[in-house]
Amino acid sequence: MTALVFAEPHGDTVADATLSTVTAAAALGGPVHVLVAGSQAAADATAKIAGVEKVLLADDAAYGDGLAENVAPLIAGLMAKDGEDYDAVLAPATTTGKNVLPRVAAQLDVMQVSDIISVEGPRSFTRPIYAGNAIATVESSDPKLVITVRTTAFDKAEAEGGSAGVEATSGPGDAGLSSFVGLDAVKSDRPELTSAGIVVSGGRALKDGETFEQYITPLADKLGAAIGASRAAVDAGYVPNDYQVGQTGKIVAPEVYIAIGISGAIQHLAGMKDSKVIVAINKDADAPIFQVADIGLVADLFNAVPELTEKL
Repeated sequence: MTALVFAEPHGDTVADATLSTVTAAAALGGPVHVLVAGSQAAADATAKIAGVEKVLLADDAAYGDGLAENVAPLIAGLMAKDGEDYDAVLAPATTTGKNVLPRVAAQLDVMQVSDIISVEGPRSFTRPIYAGNAIATVESSDPKLVITVRTTAFDKAEAEGGSAGVEATSGPGDAGLSSFVGLDAVKSDRPELTSAGIVVSGGRALKDGETFEQYITPLADKLGAAIGASRAAVDAGYVPNDYQVGQTGKIVAPEVYIAIGISGAIQHLAGMKDSKVIVAINKDADAPIFQVADIGLVADLFNAVPELTEKL
């Protein structure tokens, strides 16, 4: 079974999400090829990933910005192309992957297998359902597999050590359905939220954006941590949407997750309960977050967090 991985767009480098997806693809038991819709530099970096046999480079302006309306026909064409034997296409279950792969599944007329957390066999996978409260084992009988991968569930492939060849590929080009206007990205020296080893998250109890910054940022700085937030904090405007951890936000599984002023609604737990160590600070002793916390402190965060920050 030959698997095609759609590389997460990440400038001229390789995204951590792609490394985890390569690991999932390798578990299918066959060769792994990676499609890079971007620059030659990105393809060269991808070719160094351990376990990758071939890199396909679609070096066309129509694909450079990752527009789903253009990229999906490219992938579907490769899956159905004569002479190619791609049995499966995989992408990270990120905003990009969730945007592109359902379109590919529709064009191939198959069911998508979403958000897998393990590979049980060539066509058998497990995936969380009911906000992670149950794990379903699914088996596909479709001729082509379209799979999104929960990247926190798979180890990252080594970014160095591979020597894959790079081949040019092409597709239909610009579909004329959408155009790239601009990218308004938050730039930060902090670790990326989904790949950070330590995450400090704040909730609605922090009252407003200024208070969130005052209490959460110094602690994160001391720990070299990424900053996250509950949906309630994001909806209240304390922090941008890309800080959100949860079922409708980002899925994280760091070594240490510190939840400050977060009650632990099921939506939030679905995005962080696989963290290795969970630390919770909340003044409500009955908050659901304490049911999953490894270390819990029942205290007023406005007293506890500055003291913790000072002692680090």
